[in-house]
Amino acid sequence: MTGFLGRVLRRSFYAFTAVVGLCSATHAATVRVGYIPVIGSAPLFVMQGKNWTRDAGIDMQLVRFQSGPQAIQALVSGKIDAYVAGVLPLLQARAHGADVKVVASAAIEELEVVSRGALAAGLPEQPQALTAEAVRQRFADFAAKAGHPPKLAAQPLGSVPDTLLRYWLKVRNGLEPAQAADIIGIDIDAAQQAFLAGAVDGAILREPALTIIRHRMPGMRVLASGHDLMPGQPGSVLAILNENAPDRAAWKTAFITSFVKATHLLATDPEQVEPYVQQALGGGMLPKEIIIEALKTSAAGYVSDPARIVDAVSQLQDFEVQAGLLRKAEPVDALFDLESYRQIAQ
Repeated sequence: MTGFLGRVLRRSFYAFTAVVGLCSATHAATVRVGYIPVIGSAPLFVMQGKNWTRDAGIDMQLVRFQSGPQAIQALVSGKIDAYVAGVLPLLQARAHGADVKVVASAAIEELEVVSRGALAAGLPEQPQALTAEAVRQRFADFAAKAGHPPKLAAQPLGSVPDTLLRYWLKVRNGLEPAQAADIIGIDIDAAQQAFLAGAVDGAILREPALTIIRHRMPGMRVLASGHDLMPGQPGSVLAILNENAPDRAAWKTAFITSFVKATHLLATDPEQVEPYVQQALGGGMLPKEIIIEALKTSAAGYVSDPARIVDAVSQLQDFEVQAGLLRKAEPVDALFDLESYRQIAQ
């Protein structure tokens, strides 16, 4: 890790120097970045907090969305230049003609399925992997007692959380999603609030919501960890619209380099970056201890190499087509620019 970071730092210095040189005679390059408020977006907050983008002559403007599909609408219409959120909606953006490329991963295995009340009854406080048979029995027992399937909060159709939840039910556990659960597609904040209020029996969530709920609701239990959902599940990514357009040359390399450096800092020193994440995600209102705990829990999942998630993205897209959630598959390899990361990591 140290050797890698050393290379990233050197390349970061060269990239920043080049960009500052370009910008000395012109205005700073404005980069509008759409993101969703989860720990996977934290590299952006570190870049901003450390002033790395400003020092590179980049005016980074962060635009908050409540789901990946919402951000995609802005991306397709050209209202944002880059995107940090779930990867699957980007395939549909390309299907609608957007020249968007994933240039770096941010995090993997972010999402977990959590439960409360009758759906959580009897589960241990410390998460344990459940067999498919145990999951099926739990859902059947709930439906038999309640007279209806459990309500599970996700995000809108086409989002990574919705697809992964359906994938977990169908592929990992042999359940038909439409019969096994009442899946409710709502915004990220609404899903957290619905779970806390008891309006749903389970939810598929990310940090920092998971840590917040653990502290507010001791009876919350994990049905599936990020690894249980899908080993190496693809999470947040950095994607750039029209990455080869001439105006992107003023900031693309420095921006990716800074993003990768921030991702590795999150993986190795959560306490150093906590103030930036706390301010961005909680407006400074969430306790420091909550943010640090969420960051430490997520540290192992911060992964920059986009090549790590290509196969998993293909698997999930194939599932969407088979499940009738997607009309046809898009070429997954065409979504990824692996070379930009390789050049930075050399």
